[in-house]
Amino acid sequence: MELNDKRYMQLGLKIAYYRKMRKLTQEQLAEKIDMSVGFLSQVEAPNMVTPISMDTLFAIADVLKVAPHKFLEFEDI
Repeated sequence: MELNDKRYMQLGLKIAYYRKMRKLTQEQLAEKIDMSVGFLSQVEAPNMVTPISMDTLFAIADVLKVAPHKFLEFEDI
């Protein structure tokens, strides 16, 4: 597995973590950022590598009220 694949997987897990902290469903978050639930589900899936754009990351960060850099602090890979 490539290094960036691991980063995308961790990014998805962090999105899921912060979304759940805000007590939002995938459907609610997807609606707020104008993204399909299916795509968000793929992003958050722990075993899938789904790249997202910086625009999408910023939109998610804004809705979840989390500084964007928090999503990019990766554990040792």
